[in-house]
Amino acid sequence: MKKRKIVIALGGNALGKNVEEQQEAVEHTAKVIVDLEQQGYDLIITHGNGPQVGMIQSAMNEYAAAHSEAEVPLSTGVAMSQGYIGYDLQNGIREELLNRGIYRTVSTVLTQVIVDPYDEAFYTPTKVLGRYMNAQEANEERKKGNYVIEEPGKGFRRVVSAPNPVKIVELDAVKALLDANQVVIAAGGGGIPVMEQGTKLKGASAVIEKDYTAAKLADMLDASTLLILTARDQMEADGKPIDALTSEEAIQLMDEGHFDEITTLPKIDACVSFVTSGEERTAIIGNLDDAYHLIRGRRGTRITK
Repeated sequence: MKKRKIVIALGGNALGKNVEEQQEAVEHTAKVIVDLEQQGYDLIITHGNGPQVGMIQSAMNEYAAAHSEAEVPLSTGVAMSQGYIGYDLQNGIREELLNRGIYRTVSTVLTQVIVDPYDEAFYTPTKVLGRYMNAQEANEERKKGNYVIEEPGKGFRRVVSAPNPVKIVELDAVKALLDANQVVIAAGGGGIPVMEQGTKLKGASAVIEKDYTAAKLADMLDASTLLILTARDQMEADGKPIDALTSEEAIQLMDEGHFDEITTLPKIDACVSFVTSGEERTAIIGNLDDAYHLIRGRRGTRITK
C-alpha cells in the first residue's frame, strides 16, 4: 500500500530563536514528528529561519566590516541557515527514532527555489530581517541600496523582498530520498532564492515566505496533506477562531480582508494554493503540540477544495 505524503511546515516555536533555544526546542519537535512517522506517513519537513538567518547575516556582515571584506549575500545566509537548522533537526529526529527502536535515515537537502526576477515583491520589500540598528547603522544600510524601516522606540531594521516560489530545483533529490524510505528535511527557510540566468542559478537578495514554499513543495510532490504547525491553536478571521473552510470560503474571506496580513493571510493563501492545485488534498493549520490530533481532524483549522 502506498504511504501518504505529508509536508510539515515548522514555525518558529519548533526551533527557538538562538543556538541554545533551538537545541531544546528540537528535542520536543522531534518527538512530535516521530509520533506522525509511526502512523505510517512519508514525511517531508520544511521550516522557517527568521531569527537564524538574521543572526547569521549580522555575524557575517560584522566580520566582513572588521576585515574589510565583501558582505555575504543574503542567499548564502539562507543556505547557511538550512545547514545549521537541518543539522539539529535531522540529528534530533534520528535520535528519537532510534530511542523507539526505529531505524530510518533522516537527510537534509540543501534546497534552491527559483523566483521570478520580475516578481512585484522586488519593488515592494516587506519582510523584516535581522537585528535592530541605530540611525547611523541604518544610514549605512541605505547607502548599500538596502531598504530600512524604523520601529518607534526600538530602532531600525532591514526589510527585504519576499517573492513567490516558482520551482524547487532539488525536487528529484527529495523524491529519491523519499523512495529510499528516508525522512526528508528540505526547502528550509522558504528555500535559497535563486534566479535562472541561462544554465546558471544566481542568488537573489530576498527571502521566500516558508508557507508558500511548503505549499509549492507539497504540490510538486503530490502530497495528500500540508500541515502547518505554529504556536496558535487555530487561525482566526476578525478575531474569531475557524474550524474549517472550503477554498471558496477562504478566498472570499481573503478578498474581503478578514485575515491579519502578517500572521494569518500567508498561511491561508498558501493552503488554498495547495488544495486547489490537485484532488483530495487537505491543508491543516494548528499548534505543534496538537499535530497528532490535527491529522485526525480533531483540532486546528482545516481547508479543503
